[in-house]
Amino acid sequence: MDDIMALIDGAPWREAVNYRKTWPHEYVVIKKDGQEELLAAFCERIARGEGVECMFFSQRRKYLFLGEYKYWTMTDCRDIDLDTDDYVLNRALLYRDRRDFVIQPGDTGT
Repeated sequence: MDDIMALIDGAPWREAVNYRKTWPHEYVVIKKDGQEELLAAFCERIARGEGVECMFFSQRRKYLFLGEYKYWTMTDCRDIDLDTDDYVLNRALLYRDRRDFVIQPGDTGT
Protein backbone atom coordinates (compact mmCIF):
# COMPACT_ATOMS: atom_id res chain seq x y z
CA MET A 1 0.00 0.00 0.00
CA ASP A 2 2.93 2.34 0.60
CA ASP A 3 3.62 2.87 -3.12
CA ILE A 4 0.11 4.03 -3.98
CA MET A 5 -0.05 6.15 -0.82
CA ALA A 6 3.12 7.99 -1.84
CA LEU A 7 1.61 8.66 -5.27
CA ILE A 8 -1.62 9.86 -3.65
CA ASP A 9 0.29 12.16 -1.29
CA GLY A 10 2.23 13.67 -4.21
CA ALA A 11 -0.78 14.27 -6.46
CA PRO A 12 -2.06 17.83 -7.01
CA TRP A 13 -5.63 17.25 -5.75
CA ARG A 14 -8.06 20.08 -6.46
CA GLU A 15 -11.47 20.68 -5.00
CA ALA A 16 -14.52 19.99 -7.18
CA VAL A 17 -15.90 23.44 -6.38
CA ASN A 18 -19.26 22.88 -8.12
CA TYR A 19 -20.00 20.01 -5.71
CA ARG A 20 -18.80 21.68 -2.50
CA LYS A 21 -22.29 21.79 -0.95
CA THR A 22 -23.68 18.52 -2.34
CA TRP A 23 -21.05 15.83 -3.02
CA PRO A 24 -17.75 17.31 -1.81
CA HIS A 25 -14.72 15.67 -3.39
CA GLU A 26 -11.35 16.30 -4.98
CA TYR A 27 -9.87 15.18 -8.28
CA VAL A 28 -6.78 15.04 -10.47
CA VAL A 29 -6.75 15.13 -14.26
CA ILE A 30 -4.48 12.25 -15.19
CA LYS A 31 -2.49 13.42 -18.22
CA LYS A 32 -2.79 17.15 -17.56
CA ASP A 33 -1.47 16.65 -14.01
CA GLY A 34 1.09 13.97 -14.95
CA GLN A 35 -0.60 11.32 -12.82
CA GLU A 36 -0.39 8.33 -15.17
CA GLU A 37 1.49 6.29 -12.55
CA LEU A 38 -1.21 6.98 -9.95
CA LEU A 39 -3.97 5.92 -12.34
CA ALA A 40 -2.04 2.75 -13.19
CA ALA A 41 -1.65 1.93 -9.48
CA PHE A 42 -5.36 2.57 -8.89
CA CYS A 43 -6.42 0.38 -11.83
CA GLU A 44 -3.99 -2.36 -10.77
CA ARG A 45 -5.67 -2.47 -7.36
CA ILE A 46 -9.10 -2.61 -9.00
CA ALA A 47 -7.95 -5.44 -11.31
CA ARG A 48 -6.62 -7.38 -8.29
CA GLY A 49 -10.11 -7.31 -6.81
CA GLU A 50 -9.51 -4.67 -4.13
CA GLY A 51 -12.27 -2.43 -5.46
CA VAL A 52 -15.70 -2.44 -3.87
CA GLU A 53 -18.67 -2.10 -6.21
CA CYS A 54 -20.96 0.64 -4.95
CA MET A 55 -23.98 2.49 -6.24
CA PHE A 56 -24.16 6.21 -6.81
CA PHE A 57 -27.88 6.49 -7.45
CA SER A 58 -28.33 4.29 -10.57
CA GLN A 59 -24.61 4.18 -11.48
CA ARG A 60 -22.44 1.20 -10.49
CA ARG A 61 -18.72 1.75 -10.16
CA LYS A 62 -15.77 0.30 -8.29
CA TYR A 63 -14.33 2.31 -5.43
CA LEU A 64 -10.99 1.82 -3.75
CA PHE A 65 -11.04 2.53 -0.02
CA LEU A 66 -7.65 3.71 1.30
CA GLY A 67 -7.12 5.54 4.57
CA GLU A 68 -9.79 8.17 5.12
CA TYR A 69 -10.81 8.35 1.44
CA LYS A 70 -12.60 6.46 -1.27
CA TYR A 71 -11.26 6.77 -4.84
CA TRP A 72 -13.02 6.25 -8.16
CA THR A 73 -13.00 6.97 -11.86
CA MET A 74 -16.04 7.71 -14.00
CA THR A 75 -14.72 5.30 -16.65
CA ASP A 76 -14.17 1.61 -15.96
CA CYS A 77 -10.41 0.93 -15.80
CA ARG A 78 -10.74 -1.66 -18.58
CA ASP A 79 -12.04 1.07 -20.91
CA ILE A 80 -9.36 3.69 -20.17
CA ASP A 81 -7.12 4.54 -23.14
CA LEU A 82 -4.69 7.35 -22.33
CA ASP A 83 -3.53 7.44 -25.95
CA THR A 84 -6.88 8.85 -27.03
CA ASP A 85 -8.32 10.67 -24.00
CA ASP A 86 -7.66 12.14 -20.56
CA TYR A 87 -9.42 10.94 -17.41
CA VAL A 88 -10.16 12.04 -13.88
CA LEU A 89 -9.43 10.21 -10.64
CA ASN A 90 -11.71 11.37 -7.83
CA ARG A 91 -11.52 11.03 -4.08
CA ALA A 92 -13.86 11.87 -1.23
CA LEU A 93 -13.59 11.64 2.52
CA LEU A 94 -15.47 8.64 3.85
CA TYR A 95 -18.91 9.28 5.29
CA ARG A 96 -18.65 6.13 7.44
CA ASP A 97 -22.30 5.31 6.89
CA ARG A 98 -24.34 3.71 4.10
CA ARG A 99 -23.54 6.62 1.76
CA ASP A 100 -20.08 5.11 1.30
CA PHE A 101 -21.78 2.16 -0.41
CA VAL A 102 -25.25 3.12 -1.66
CA ILE A 103 -26.53 6.60 -2.48
CA GLN A 104 -30.32 6.67 -2.41
CA PRO A 105 -32.95 9.12 -3.68
CA GLY A 106 -33.24 11.93 -1.16
CA ASP A 107 -29.58 11.77 -0.13
CA THR A 108 -27.99 15.18 -0.33
CA GLY A 109 -24.31 14.43 0.26
CA THR A 110 -24.26 16.57 3.38
